[in-house]
Amino acid sequence: MMDIQAILKQLPHRYPFLLVDRVLELERNTRIKAIKNVTFNEPFFTGHFPGRPVMPGVLILEALAQAAGLLAFDAMGQVPDENNIYYFVGIDSARFKRPVVPGDQLALEITIDRVRGGIWKFNAVASVDGEVAAEAQLMCTMRQVG
Repeated sequence: MMDIQAILKQLPHRYPFLLVDRVLELERNTRIKAIKNVTFNEPFFTGHFPGRPVMPGVLILEALAQAAGLLAFDAMGQVPDENNIYYFVGIDSARFKRPVVPGDQLALEITIDRVRGGIWKFNAVASVDGEVAAEAQLMCTMRQVG
């Protein structure tokens, strides 16, 4: 549905912080399913943890937030520019259920819960091979910066 070139047009993130590789499904104003291919050469694995690499939970949440941003931009019919940035403003009920390691394909599933006063609330689940790795409620908003 959306390859890396299309994602690069939608998100301001770049290597090493772009954490969405492909969008598999996108249902406007409702949900998105994207993937992050987790590889051994990710820069964070050198220190987290040497000899037993595990993807940091905060980066799993960031990957979910980036997928949520793609869903919100599509719903608004917008892309970020030098005057607008989509900010992460809250995380509730975050839970980590299993480690994510090199070789895993992290499935990112986001649904819109509600939008009020410019604050978007999403239900987010990251899974590997159908097994939940992390889940959370995320809140984001668009802000003018320029």
